[in-house]
Amino acid sequence: MSKHSPALAALPAPVQASLARTGQRLRAHRVQRGWTVAEMAERLFCSPTTWRALEAGKPGTSIGLFAQALWLFGELESLDGVAPVPAGLASNRRVRRPSGKVAPGVIGEAERDF
Repeated sequence: MSKHSPALAALPAPVQASLARTGQRLRAHRVQRGWTVAEMAERLFCSPTTWRALEAGKPGTSIGLFAQALWLFGELESLDGVAPVPAGLASNRRVRRPSGKVAPGVIGEAERDF
């Protein structure tokens, strides 16, 4: 049974396209090694259907499975390039908010009037 989530169903087109390209790259790595879908699934301890979903760029597949596949292909370090740390944090400096500003997602005292 497939996972159904409103968040997954509403993915923007660029996100869907990126997932599809990522799946194509995973397939290319598998084919280059001469591994079948069944062999790849066996190596990852998942079903062939799950591996096919990852190759197809389905958004509901596990990031852990994706990372394990990269590891099998000797490409795990490429995952470190995803969402690099912002420069202000990379230099080990604290990033300060301007005085009087509430952090995103925090309800201010003026909003607590119920």
